[in-house]
Amino acid sequence: MSDEALRDILAIPGSRGILTTLKRDGRPQLSVGFHHWDAATSTLSISVTDDRAKTRNLRRDPRASYLVMGATPWQYVVAEADAHLGEVTRDAHDGAADDLVALYRALGGEHPDWAEFRAAMVDQQRLVLRLHVTRVYGQV
Repeated sequence: MSDEALRDILAIPGSRGILTTLKRDGRPQLSVGFHHWDAATSTLSISVTDDRAKTRNLRRDPRASYLVMGATPWQYVVAEADAHLGEVTRDAHDGAADDLVALYRALGGEHPDWAEFRAAMVDQQRLVLRLHVTRVYGQV
């Protein structure tokens, strides 16, 4: 199976994945999330909050894996990646908020109230996690 066929699974609209980071003691920590796949840059983008374990883990160790299931129980891809954490949203009109708006649009289109969305991003201390995929494996 080709890397291209595996990467196509990452592009399935509306799919969710399981992000795996490493705890301080080396055990895996898993989180479910929605993602956007950019094939041109081999990057998965995910909205995360600053105060969660996955974010703390990635600040300490940027290695991550991300599992996405395909259309059948036997189709899946694991993307191994280097994580890059964006800036935490501190103001409704800062660059971090703009990045989250762009991610929301890529995932679901338009929000009914962008001012409310931006305020929530500040309140939740959200940021964009970018996983730069270095290797994929799985089954198609």
